[in-house]
Amino acid sequence: MNQNMKPQFLSLAEDVHVCILTFLPYQDILQCTSVCKDLRQTYLSSSELQYIVELGGQQLLPIDLRVDDHTPISERLQLLRDEAHSWFKFGTRPVQTVTVPEIFCFEDEKFISNGYFCLCNSDGLSGFAKIFSVVPGPSQHKIDHEWSSKSLYSLPNARSIGVLMDPEQNLLAAAYDIIGGSDIYIDLLALDGGGAHPKAAGTLIVSPVLPRRQDIDLYKPDEHRRNWRLKSLGGHIALWRQLSPDHDLLPIKEFRWWVQIWDWQYSTMSDCVLSSTGTSRDFVDFCFLGGNRFLIIMNDLKVYSIEDMSKAPKFLACFLFPGAGVECMECYPPSLKNDLARTIWTSDPAHRLLSLVISPHLLHFIISTSIFFQLDSFEGVATAIPWKNWGPSNSRIFDTLCFDVCGNRVLSFIPTTVETVHDDDRGVHRLHMLDFSPSAVKYRQGLGRVVIEPSTVDLEGELVTTFLPYVDVSCKWFQQPIAVWFDKDRIYILYDEDSDTESPLEVLAEI
Repeated sequence: MNQNMKPQFLSLAEDVHVCILTFLPYQDILQCTSVCKDLRQTYLSSSELQYIVELGGQQLLPIDLRVDDHTPISERLQLLRDEAHSWFKFGTRPVQTVTVPEIFCFEDEKFISNGYFCLCNSDGLSGFAKIFSVVPGPSQHKIDHEWSSKSLYSLPNARSIGVLMDPEQNLLAAAYDIIGGSDIYIDLLALDGGGAHPKAAGTLIVSPVLPRRQDIDLYKPDEHRRNWRLKSLGGHIALWRQLSPDHDLLPIKEFRWWVQIWDWQYSTMSDCVLSSTGTSRDFVDFCFLGGNRFLIIMNDLKVYSIEDMSKAPKFLACFLFPGAGVECMECYPPSLKNDLARTIWTSDPAHRLLSLVISPHLLHFIISTSIFFQLDSFEGVATAIPWKNWGPSNSRIFDTLCFDVCGNRVLSFIPTTVETVHDDDRGVHRLHMLDFSPSAVKYRQGLGRVVIEPSTVDLEGELVTTFLPYVDVSCKWFQQPIAVWFDKDRIYILYDEDSDTESPLEVLAEI
């Protein structure tokens, strides 16, 4: 490099330096400031550069603010730092306890988002959905709505196939067919009870390529849940269809699956259909990764691009999984859970956490989704990427009872011992708050324990070692929960108590 370039660059005004550095990735900004004292001083005096670095270190992306939002960068920076640190200071005493009707506590599809308890049920033929508030506030501004088969579907004689809620999109989607008919539809409703979703292109039409309902779907609820699944993320919805191994059209111990994906805000039709076969030992799951990436989970992890919705998903790579003979991997996809009314940043789709539950071992694989977006690093490697080439440094394995994943944080309960409290033997658990973001690991500032040492588990006779670093803050917990959730600035813990009518839902932390 021409030696004269250095003083010429440094002779520029400081605001010009800041402007130039803002075009760099956050790692390059840090690199520049580590080799030049003048640029280091520029960085320390610039809230804008520090904000970019803090967002990158927490693996977040800024959201365009409203035109009338004039929040100074310095205030956004302080808020970002305060929220990151406050998660590690959660208390063990609930700041609020609300009750949830017992009949809702054991629904398979239940979660909390934006202060609302959301329930979906598509067992049988009727379908059911309900949303109600679990946080205090003016009742006139709250949503409290329930949908039955009469209000979920726009056509008569409908039989439920699947129901999903997406509070981020104010979306309720209901898939169904018609008694005596052969077509399948997906109605898109507004969660606030306003009828059809205002941004939806209309009722989605399911391709005739996907096989229609079989008798086994009608009298075996477990088979129905396995053979039909409905998922969404942002502007995409996917309907999964699977034929069981005992279907007359398939050989013994083989099944076939299909998945159709829509860009639901722009079209009611879709040619984005994917299908394949598997064995009866395989439990296939799928999820959206964000960033137009789609993941199929069987004995391995196959990544597809859905950037071009006019054709079938494009295969990108296959990531091999350890543990030969693993029968069931259930996917819990990356989550956002943003409060869109006040959020000024969101998690980066290429840097979130994916959770895979391995049955019957109940092991939880936490995987950084960045590996599915960095395919150039495997250039020259065979299409099937061995576990040793990608897994150990990009994942961690935990043995947990309840958990939730949001962005780069994991909330989990792990059993430890049995202790006697007031002559009563109680199972002791530890509540763990884990943060996998680079900034937490590097700048934890005395909050929590940095875990960088490898951990090893036995998976189907194979020793599997993982070492994705994270920060761990934990505390002792005596009561075993049914479920736990992150939501905005709160942690919710649901318990099952000796009551036939209701169960307590504790708000553990309010940041």
